Amino acid sequence: MSQAEQVTATGSADGPEAPPRPRSLLWTPPRPRNPLWTLGLLRSELTTLLRRHRTFALLGVLAAVPVLIGIAVRIETGGGGGGAGGTDGGAGPAFLAQVTNNGLFLVFASLAATLPVFLPMAVGVVAGDAIAGEASSGTLRYLLVAPAGRTRLLLAKYASVLTFCLVATLVVAASALAVGALLFPVGEVTTISGTRISFGEGLVRAGLTAAVVALSLTGFAALGLFVSTLTGSGIGAMAATVGLLITVQILDSIPQLSGVHAYLFPHYWMSFADVLREPVHWDDLVKNFQLQGLYVAVFGSAAWARFTAKDITA
Repeated sequence: MSQAEQVTATGSADGPEAPPRPRSLLWTPPRPRNPLWTLGLLRSELTTLLRRHRTFALLGVLAAVPVLIGIAVRIETGGGGGGAGGTDGGAGPAFLAQVTNNGLFLVFASLAATLPVFLPMAVGVVAGDAIAGEASSGTLRYLLVAPAGRTRLLLAKYASVLTFCLVATLVVAASALAVGALLFPVGEVTTISGTRISFGEGLVRAGLTAAVVALSLTGFAALGLFVSTLTGSGIGAMAATVGLLITVQILDSIPQLSGVHAYLFPHYWMSFADVLREPVHWDDLVKNFQLQGLYVAVFGSAAWARFTAKDITA
């Protein structure tokens, strides 16, 4: 029997008595990606971010702001009470006027002081460095060698930036609460509307305010992540992100451009003050959440489109 006939009869050129081929020579379908790998990737990103000296420095600066505000108010008032009652004015002045009566208001005053500049600048540094920092250090290509995929890596990066938004906001709130309780009396809270609520409900409002502030930064975080995909320089991406922040805030302060103010991501940031009204005013809060969601959708999609087509070998 010829070799061709033997192959036809036995299905193998090795003959009917040939031993089975080793498993290493047989083709096997690729294994499905384990969802636990995504969790491991996210955990690795969070660990790396929260252990960096730069992150500790940013959080330290944010924690120092409530301390400086509390000491300044304490020195100015001589430690006495007698602040103004509930007002319906601007968020910052209304909260500062209440600090000497109730140290809990230092939480709201500190968030009002850090949200326009300090908090978004810290987020801009972290978001701008998310992808560009890996590219400039040469570690981006090694991250993509692992079976994570670019989409999963980008999502993990964005999730780590969002975690930093929450941690940074909570650091400001916790520092302000500790300093306020140490330097000023605490008790029932007089809302901006002039009504009084219990101290426990005031703590709940403070926590809700911190959550609103963190959510207010999600759109800017997506914008910073998109900028980070455009360049291989971490410093350049951070500078560009912070520059965009300053530019947009300047545009938001020009009355002649009032027609576009409602579309600028920081326009509704100070709406968190409505949490301390009785009842809570939700109109501007909802507009803020919708605007941030729009920025996340637009610039998140743009970051994905850019990153999935990015040449990481250049």
